[in-house]
Amino acid sequence: MAPKDAGSRTWLSERDCDLDEFRSLVGQSTDLSDHPSADGVEQNVPVYDSDRLRDLTASSGGRRAVRTELVRAMLDGPGVVVLKRAFPDPVVVDRATEAFTALIEEERATGAARGDHFAEPGANDRVWNALDKVAVRAPEVFADYYGNDMLALVSEAWLGPAYQVTSQINVVNPGGAAQRAHRDYHLGFLSQEQAAAYPAHVHRLSPVLTLQGAVAHCDMPVESGPTLYLPHSQKYEPGYLAWRLPEFRAYFEEHHVQLPLEKGDAVFFNPALFHAAGHNRTADIKRMANLLQISSAFGRAMETVDREAMVIALFPVLLRRRAEGASEDWLRHVVAATAEGYPFPTNLDLDPPVDGLAPPSQADTVWQAMTEGWTPKRLHQELQAAAKRRHG
Repeated sequence: MAPKDAGSRTWLSERDCDLDEFRSLVGQSTDLSDHPSADGVEQNVPVYDSDRLRDLTASSGGRRAVRTELVRAMLDGPGVVVLKRAFPDPVVVDRATEAFTALIEEERATGAARGDHFAEPGANDRVWNALDKVAVRAPEVFADYYGNDMLALVSEAWLGPAYQVTSQINVVNPGGAAQRAHRDYHLGFLSQEQAAAYPAHVHRLSPVLTLQGAVAHCDMPVESGPTLYLPHSQKYEPGYLAWRLPEFRAYFEEHHVQLPLEKGDAVFFNPALFHAAGHNRTADIKRMANLLQISSAFGRAMETVDREAMVIALFPVLLRRRAEGASEDWLRHVVAATAEGYPFPTNLDLDPPVDGLAPPSQADTVWQAMTEGWTPKRLHQELQAAAKRRHG
């Protein structure tokens, strides 16, 4: 039976991951004529001058045209754009850098371990939830920094209004190793089995729920390890299952691109783009970037639900039914309807992904409690501790 065309498959598996198909897709060339507002194309990536974009977006019609171009670039084009001088005032960037550095020093003094999604814990200096921390500690700095027009332009283009900004500071120190190639939040943070459990249309949906960005807080020559990208890879439908496969990682290592950045430049990209932070081969550059993850307003449930209270009420029933011989499927159905099955959002300072890409969800804890025969009291204590980690 001939394979179905991309976009028509209902379920995806590793069997759908064809390196030749992938190679053909990412072998495309980015045509400058498809990006008329760009100043040029470097290594298959459109590069925009932010001052020119400011002029072009001065009218509502011009703003609409530029946003349309940015969406097409990230959806159907190479999946990544560079905005030169997105933060044109170096004083604004430097003041934010000072605030970020103070946070790093403050947290380093506590000795707390900082987990990382795609690098070894401790390899980098990372500050989780820097958005909240800077807003509280340095509101003037925060306002000047996040009032940036280019950040708003790209966020509105990709996500529409009412988007939600989050920020993590990442400093890759001299000698810091590169990350592994990956895709990002949401499906990129799931295991192979978990990702495969979602139908193909969710694989197509996941990338449009978030926007990835990075602001350079220092000059980043190639040897300092700016992010590696594989243009056009966001269009590969089984990519959330492919990025862990050795042959795809090897292809990424051989064919990625890497663009130098200057302080104040910004990169924005589709979260499904294969990418990875590079190896800092310098002896003296502490490569600081503000990693922006901007979320759709629609990634939320309609009602607030006290799932902890539900779990406490249902747990004795689950234990009894399991002892009476209830099937695992039935038990999992009840847990899925009762407990929170997704570990995010969380306070990553207190609940870091040290042992994987994500901390355990409430449902994971309930299942562990049931299979290990915890008492209701112990489960209650564990859930309260987890809630305290999530909310700080």
